[in-house]
Amino acid sequence: MKIEVWSDYVCPFCYIGKRRLELALDQFPHKDQVEVEFKAFELDPNTPHYNGESIHEVLAKKYRMSVEQAKQANHNVGQQAATVGLTYNFDEMKPTNTFDAHRLAKFAQTKGKAAVVSEKLLQAYFIEAKHIGDADTLADIAEDSGLDRQEVLSVLQDKTAFANEVRADEAIAQQYQISGVPYFVINSKYAISGAQPLETFKGALEKVWEEEAPKPLFQDLSTEQDVSCTEGNCVIPEKE
Repeated sequence: MKIEVWSDYVCPFCYIGKRRLELALDQFPHKDQVEVEFKAFELDPNTPHYNGESIHEVLAKKYRMSVEQAKQANHNVGQQAATVGLTYNFDEMKPTNTFDAHRLAKFAQTKGKAAVVSEKLLQAYFIEAKHIGDADTLADIAEDSGLDRQEVLSVLQDKTAFANEVRADEAIAQQYQISGVPYFVINSKYAISGAQPLETFKGALEKVWEEEAPKPLFQDLSTEQDVSCTEGNCVIPEKE
């Protein structure tokens, strides 16, 4: 089973949705047969790099509300995050452009480190309030994930490096008419939109497995064992 997840590193519901999927997978008996791949999605490609404005101020301007209303909205999201063990630090969060963060994740994918880098990027932004649009910060995250710092800095300095990979993910998102994230696509056939409740993820995993897992050719109605020969060997039952 393959699960593709379109998400952005500054999307609060993406981190919540990621955690709920992980919790569902922890309870899924076939977890070792599930591949999860994160896809790039920029909520706003025109977002500037961090300029000192708080996330409360940014949201207030974007949605034409007061800063106090933005704080309350963020508080409500933070309460949802807490239900899956995440403590969001909205007051110190540094809203920024995420294109370079997505490029880093694509580079990490070539080194087998995409999962750990994606987790650390989300943690850095939402919990540690780090500037994930900054090259040195991204290099710190990469180095902490087991990647070569200088190689990562070289990638980030070349603005064309892994840009096409990011744009390819976004182009597929457009084809799928994905307008919001997180967005989960299972086996290129089923979709889950948003940070749905844990039970939704659990039910989806079970449904897809039941419908698409390989089935035996025949339904076995046998009632006895050791009464046949296999691969040239025959088991002779002991006399009672």
